[in-house]
Amino acid sequence: MASSVFSPLFPSAARLPGSGSRSPPHAASVSTQAPLAAVVSQHRRELVLGTALSALFLHAPLLPAAAREVEVGSFLPPAPSNPGFVFFRANPKDTPALRAGNVQPYEFVLPPTWKQARVANILSGNYCQPKCAEPWVEVKFEDERQGKVQVVASPLIRLTNKPNATIEDIGSPERLIASLGPFVTGNTFDSDELVDTKVENIDGQTYYSYVLETPLALTGSHNLAKATAKGNTVVLFVASANDKQWSAAQKVLKTMVDSFQV
Repeated sequence: MASSVFSPLFPSAARLPGSGSRSPPHAASVSTQAPLAAVVSQHRRELVLGTALSALFLHAPLLPAAAREVEVGSFLPPAPSNPGFVFFRANPKDTPALRAGNVQPYEFVLPPTWKQARVANILSGNYCQPKCAEPWVEVKFEDERQGKVQVVASPLIRLTNKPNATIEDIGSPERLIASLGPFVTGNTFDSDELVDTKVENIDGQTYYSYVLETPLALTGSHNLAKATAKGNTVVLFVASANDKQWSAAQKVLKTMVDSFQV
């Protein structure tokens, strides 16, 4: 099956570099009758979107000051159920979507040596709350030796017209990942990359879990994900690693994904 290749956060905007798709139209493609100001404005928007997408996966410094560039063990409490890990529970102070009530508080554990990464404002959902039409990044954490994790939120209306739908209402695990796969990998998703799925119920909330081998993914060649729907949002937790990180930290990443709850 052919891969779908597109810019997941801005599907109608600039394509990601190296995807094989055509480059975004430049001023030269605009009708000669168009005002020069419109051409300049279009080109400026393309530059902003392209830079923002690079910031998501290449860690460019388009970042708010809220995230901390210190080890999380210095400010997060130990996780009682997971010795050697610390506990993170998001609250309204952490993200625009939580403050707007579009996302319910979520939680997970992570190693104390990891650091919280800053999220570019244009990717954080700050610009579109309280009614975002496309997914946004909630929080990110990373470790150079072990990989990275991020929470991505998607408006429920993007996946189903049923208000307050459960994840089962959206469809099977395979159907959900077909829609959200590019938000796991950062660029493409092919059904052949799906290695395993699992469905579990925790305190009355259903979660879909995934194992993906993604050699062309911007996030890394190994991805684990866990998703659920609550309120008007689907929340997706993603752990990613390259081959070197995966060989050393796959158990750590799996523990983090398993601990994720909304």
